[in-house]
Amino acid sequence: MSEDLAGQVAAVRAFNRFYTNVIGLVHGMYLDMPYSLTEARLLYEMARRDVTRVADLRRALDIDAGYLSRVLGRFEADGLVTRQRSAADARRQDVALTSAGLAAAAELDARSDSQVGELLAGVDRPRVLTAMREITDLLSADGADARPRARTVVLRPPAPGDLGWVLQRHGAVYAAEYGWNSEFEAYVARIIAEYLTDSDPRRTAGWVAELDGVPAGFVCCVPEDDSTARLRLLLVESWARGLGIGGRLVDEVLRFARQAGCERIVLSTVSVLASARRIYQRAGFTLVREQPEHSYGHDLMAEDWARSLS
Repeated sequence: MSEDLAGQVAAVRAFNRFYTNVIGLVHGMYLDMPYSLTEARLLYEMARRDVTRVADLRRALDIDAGYLSRVLGRFEADGLVTRQRSAADARRQDVALTSAGLAAAAELDARSDSQVGELLAGVDRPRVLTAMREITDLLSADGADARPRARTVVLRPPAPGDLGWVLQRHGAVYAAEYGWNSEFEAYVARIIAEYLTDSDPRRTAGWVAELDGVPAGFVCCVPEDDSTARLRLLLVESWARGLGIGGRLVDEVLRFARQAGCERIVLSTVSVLASARRIYQRAGFTLVREQPEHSYGHDLMAEDWARSLS
């Protein structure tokens, strides 16, 4: 090993020691819960779907089959998961979280969000996130001279649990970026409740945007009146911005609203959300009304936007 490479290896190892200490991995258990990091990651993966193939878990985490079997056995003994042979293929074993398992995964998510939120408080977040994306891209490339891998964006309907994520991320993102208080989270909760209870599948739909398999954005379309649709809850995670995800979500809403026979579409926002306003403008929306209001702990300029679908 050359002297230069040895120094670079030492620098990477020093960073690894620093970061694992920052997020508490040297303590043995993760986030002060009775799970290792690998076990916490398994709970995370299983919480994202109703039923998971054990073989998919093994591939996703590149984990030893025997070790995975032992962990799942302990989870089963603790009442966190159920395991059974697939009805479609007896050679395949499927696993699903119980209500206790879902609660454990949700608690891990909440603690992780809180830990990372505290970590990012008071630092230059754009620089940190850009550096993380750069590291991810470079280490994911095929070979030292390869270009960063292409990012895969998929739009899909919300799965069970996704709307809880939508609520949590709206509350966390807007609090972190704009200082909005819990009134905004309550507002989003009401919209989600209406979406779930009053939805007409012919005129109501939502889409989760996944970036490389990770939820990164959301939007939904609901009826305003017999001929008008309303776009609601557009969100793109800060780490996924700049890739056109917001525009794709809005385009999907427009396509759906046209297919549903709507003649017009409207939305409401506030002037401080500059990035979202640019997306709406590019999609053909125009500002039709603005009015000052005090909401979410701040003086804001409320705006209504609209466009024809003909």
